[in-house]
Amino acid sequence: MNQQSSQPTEAQSFSVKRAEVEFHSFASFGEPERAMGKYSEENERRGGLLRGHAGFYERMTPFLEIGANVGHTSYMLVNEFGEQGVALDLSADALRNGRLVMERWGLEREPVRIAGDALRLPFKDNSLRMVLAFQMLSQFQDIEAVFIEAKRVLQPGGIFMFGEEPIRRLLSLRLYRAPYWEQMNAWERKLHQWGLLGFLTKDVIGAEQEESFGIRQNHRTKLWDWINMIDRHFVERDATVFVTQRGWGERYAYRLLKLADRNGSEWLPARFLGGTLAAFCRKAGQAPPPGAGNASLDQDFERLLRCPDCGESIQRRGDLALACVSCGYTASIEEGVYNLLCSQDRRELYPGLRADVIDFSMDPCDDRLLDGFEPVEGVPGNKYRWINERASFRLTPSRPGQRRLRLRGFCDPAFLSQSAQPKIDILANGAPVSTHTLARPGLFVIESVLPDAPDYDISVQASPSHQTPPDERWLTINLSLMRLID
Repeated sequence: MNQQSSQPTEAQSFSVKRAEVEFHSFASFGEPERAMGKYSEENERRGGLLRGHAGFYERMTPFLEIGANVGHTSYMLVNEFGEQGVALDLSADALRNGRLVMERWGLEREPVRIAGDALRLPFKDNSLRMVLAFQMLSQFQDIEAVFIEAKRVLQPGGIFMFGEEPIRRLLSLRLYRAPYWEQMNAWERKLHQWGLLGFLTKDVIGAEQEESFGIRQNHRTKLWDWINMIDRHFVERDATVFVTQRGWGERYAYRLLKLADRNGSEWLPARFLGGTLAAFCRKAGQAPPPGAGNASLDQDFERLLRCPDCGESIQRRGDLALACVSCGYTASIEEGVYNLLCSQDRRELYPGLRADVIDFSMDPCDDRLLDGFEPVEGVPGNKYRWINERASFRLTPSRPGQRRLRLRGFCDPAFLSQSAQPKIDILANGAPVSTHTLARPGLFVIESVLPDAPDYDISVQASPSHQTPPDERWLTINLSLMRLID
């Protein structure tokens, strides 16, 4: 089990934070209908979990959900459960899309939405009654660092609740990382249906997509590692395991393992077949009396906050901006979201309209496109341009030093189905810098090291081109973001 890092940044590198911001900005509402279905399913499952363990906690207000994505679960808590709290995610863009969820579901209330870092929560010590986390702890190489930060902001007797976190599977050869169903090959889908693919794969099925995007995940935590970590930091727990049972292969193994468990419980099957863990963990100390500190968060949520740069208190000004009382840190409200990342992270993760970034979801960027791009298409959070066999654009570094080119795009299945081998060549100022191949359809990220130069005219050459009727254009891939990184 990983021990607590000496520095919070060791638990999650900056490159991973950047990848998460980009991925969540796309995934939150890049495919609206699919996203809404997923959010509904997650809320039904999470709402049932919270109701089933309601005896363990009395109330949630004020709550904090970390890794909230668009905040759909926080919207459920304030509308269905009548609680008040904050949805926090590294991606301000994902949180802004929460308004679309609110409109589609016809909701009346919304949580406070804050972009922030789970390793550096912009909240005072002992300020919250409940911290919730779903599907996000495994994105940290040092999971215990998140436990410690959550415990810091909880009031005495407060509850840290996490769910849908993977348990390391012991019965697996760990041969490779498998993609999600949509990107699986025919033989992978068959093994998945039979319940045999999990016996071959490394980490959980679907981890390949996040890993290819640059999100480094931690699926090393065994069941007893989770339990021991909880017990080191909290005085009481109520934990539940959900065991993987796909197809006849895993169902048969599950029955054998459950028979072998001396109590006939889920714990032995969970150790060997994996699955997920949900736990309610109580912090030591006496909880505040009922009704204490329950003033409307709409009126004074800033009383819970502290400056992410210096740790001092924060005030809300007449223009609704948040300002530190000590160091001058400020955060304005943008489409209902406050960005309370530390100044350095905020500056690099949200560069805005800069000469070293082309992001079609922010701006058409026509002044930096040289040739070969089709018009902008897509939806909020996923704006892109198709290219044919060649497209060029210009990027200018914001500071000296060696740069890497980072491209985000989408590969259509038709691009992979041609007789010629599909490939992507990157050229910088006329000189070749890298060649890439794509093996699976869907979202992709590729990076290339660039030679030092004051400016870069980048060419992306992709082949072979294809048609997807009724579209008569000859296309290859599409690109949604191009930027220079350290």
